[in-house]
Amino acid sequence: PDRVDDPLHPGPGSPTGPTTADAGAAADVAAALGTVLGVWAHPDDEVYLSGGLMAAAVDAGARVVCVTATRGERGTPDPDVWPPARLAALRDAEQATSLAVVGVTDRRQLGYPDGGGAAVPADDPVGRLVALVAEIEPDTVLTFGPDGTTGHADHRTVSAWATAAVSLSDAGCAPRLLYAAKTEAWCDRFAVLHRAIDAFPPGLPTGFPADEVAFEAVLPDDLLDRKVAALMAQASQVAPLVEALGEDAFRTWVATECFRPAAP
Repeated sequence: PDRVDDPLHPGPGSPTGPTTADAGAAADVAAALGTVLGVWAHPDDEVYLSGGLMAAAVDAGARVVCVTATRGERGTPDPDVWPPARLAALRDAEQATSLAVVGVTDRRQLGYPDGGGAAVPADDPVGRLVALVAEIEPDTVLTFGPDGTTGHADHRTVSAWATAAVSLSDAGCAPRLLYAAKTEAWCDRFAVLHRAIDAFPPGLPTGFPADEVAFEAVLPDDLLDRKVAALMAQASQVAPLVEALGEDAFRTWVATECFRPAAP
């Protein structure tokens, strides 16, 4: 049942809009997630979209499991210097170090081809995710929305897999499903920055009205410090962006984590 003090499920008389989390509220939101299963496409997706919340959930004593569909082996503009096998090994190591910074030690790799998720018959990944939900018994599954945040094909595919897996879970332990999101206000705030960088192939993030999100958590400094450190550990992907933006602008840009409820 919904509870008035549950920041993810406001009760009668509670605000229906998002929770904008300050230092205390960010921890409250994370604690309300319970056991967390994150399902993402590439190494670093998980930290960009939920690094602070993962850290806070671990701090609250919750179990956090990170599932990554691909090894990110094509995440380079220079495949001659970074052939897929070499980059995959590097990104595996970077992700392990990165997740350790936020306290997550249980990570699972599905091993599907980077950039090729849409060609994978869905029965296999969905079946594997259903088994993981049964094993882990998460209270909350975090993943991309159907829009893939930026329209990325792998993001959209992983969203479909995770959504199907949750829908096929036993009714008695079906987890809450939350989709990563950005508010319209956030997109407007960073519109100039987004036009100046090429960080969102194939498109810019989709913005949602504030009353359509479950929460928008502005990370306090301690959680933001850990999130930035975790991102910097994935240097093959993140370092060029930090260099282009400057560390202060980068910190401000990644300081908010937002999720919306999946449609019934």
